[in-house]
Amino acid sequence: MNTPYYNRRRFLIGAGLAGTALAVGLVSPAQAAGLRPTQTMRGGSNNYRPNAPLVDRLGSGFIVSGTVLRAGNGAPVANTRIQIWAATTLGGEREPRNHGSVLTRADGSYSLEMEQIVPNFGEPHAHLAYDDSAYKTLFLRPVMPSAQDTSLTVDFVLQPA
Repeated sequence: MNTPYYNRRRFLIGAGLAGTALAVGLVSPAQAAGLRPTQTMRGGSNNYRPNAPLVDRLGSGFIVSGTVLRAGNGAPVANTRIQIWAATTLGGEREPRNHGSVLTRADGSYSLEMEQIVPNFGEPHAHLAYDDSAYKTLFLRPVMPSAQDTSLTVDFVLQPA
């Protein structure tokens, strides 16, 4: 018998108690109307570097992707800079080769290929940030269910500034 993997974050999201649209691929544009903004997560800003360079990739083998929507009407947020960093096989979160930014596409989607994420402080996780002036600053720290995962989907909702 297989036992499902649960942690506090998965429980809160599954129970609808997270108060955000941050999920692992659960937000669709049809569901987005009336969405509340995603809230900054504790520890999300750890090792943040303002103005991380725009990159095409930070390695290979692991994909961080998702969709960014606007609070209220659920419209896709296009051409917006999202910063991503994590501890990977190249080194820790402070390693410059593990920091980069991407722009969202017209449909609000983004993706970044990087080296395999490894556990840091006991959990495999990534960090994502939005810190431009059009929307409120947001720092996220989603935890992966397993260190063997090769992708992470993080959809979120930004609140206009």
